[in-house]
Amino acid sequence: MSCIVDVRARQILDSRGNPTIEVDVQLESGAVGRAAVPSGASTGVHEAVELRDGGAVYGGKAVTKAVANANGEVREAVLGLEATEQEPLDRVLIDLDGTPNKGRLGANAILGVSLAAAKAAADDEGLPLFRYLGGDDAVTLPVPMLNVINGGVHAANSIDLQEFMVVPVGADTFADALRIGAEVYHALKSVLADRGLATGVGDEGGFAPDLESSEAAIEAILEAAERAGHRERVAIALDRATSEVYADGRYRFENRDLSGAELTGFWRGLVEAYPIVSLEDGCAEDDWEGWTALTQELGERVQLVGDDVFVTNPARLREGIERGVGNSILVKVNQIGTLTETIEAVQLAQSNGYTAVMSHRSGETEDATIADLAVALGTGQIKTGAPARSDRVAKYNQLLRIEEQLGQRAAYPGWDAFPRAMRR
Repeated sequence: MSCIVDVRARQILDSRGNPTIEVDVQLESGAVGRAAVPSGASTGVHEAVELRDGGAVYGGKAVTKAVANANGEVREAVLGLEATEQEPLDRVLIDLDGTPNKGRLGANAILGVSLAAAKAAADDEGLPLFRYLGGDDAVTLPVPMLNVINGGVHAANSIDLQEFMVVPVGADTFADALRIGAEVYHALKSVLADRGLATGVGDEGGFAPDLESSEAAIEAILEAAERAGHRERVAIALDRATSEVYADGRYRFENRDLSGAELTGFWRGLVEAYPIVSLEDGCAEDDWEGWTALTQELGERVQLVGDDVFVTNPARLREGIERGVGNSILVKVNQIGTLTETIEAVQLAQSNGYTAVMSHRSGETEDATIADLAVALGTGQIKTGAPARSDRVAKYNQLLRIEEQLGQRAAYPGWDAFPRAMRR
């Protein structure tokens, strides 16, 4: 009764007004799963290929080719397969595409079917997705990393560093953490307004003021935390997206022109000056030498998250582990293209002492699947934007529901989610 009897894909819009793909999978029992695929602005060169049409329609961003592939070749391949057998189903999709980066059919087409099938299987068994995938042990809510100041390619402002996140490490529950994050966010709006700065928002709902430096952005957040009465309960996380500012072996941002060694010194200065618990993409995606040096210097003092360098790819992560690079992986389902490979990447990280951070993309939808995945896989951390804009809040609200479902069993790790960070 859990075999797939229909697949229907369509083109919808994401949070930036760009097209993306949504897929419905229906089972013989009548159960249905729906998944919408997100899209990134700051994308790594090693990510699975997001198939877009090109041409003039939607500025070349239409996904009708991916939709046609899902409704045609992919649909025919999965009809009759058991949705409850996720790994064999995903292997069929991977083999059907036949390329190392899912470029023929499009990772967006493949991922839409992969996730929708899992959601249909959960519906068929009458279980929430987090319970279906994670079993009875799935009780850990993630610490939210709320992107309250947007810069880089996520906002049209003067800040080169891409994400400044407030992290409610001192909360007692997820609901408490979200409240703290929201209160700091609103206090930050007041701080910026009092300085005569803009309070418009970027792609991920964070404010996008013209500030003179990364340090100024961090200090504004800490001032907001103080004003909200939460200074002792929050920490800071950063995402530099260094691949965007790396060329010819140099890092150029905020009027700086740094070598890899000099960049490590810059990060060391920030970590020593501010309560930073997590640093994402501290070096560019193929700067393995820089990553090694950064990890040797700061790996025991702060979480070093690989996004562009690992791209949720088990093979890239395995190479990073062997090289001693980073100590955490950012997990984005559309970077790799199937649920099975996503789970494999998380489990590989966890079994090697790396943390895992479930993540949205800057182009999002109301689909809240990653909230369930964070709990199912016990990542203990999630970044999904500011506590604003429905595409971001949908994930936070789903986590509130999951915490309510778990009741007394719900666990919130707080500081324990960041085992390398100093408490201050």
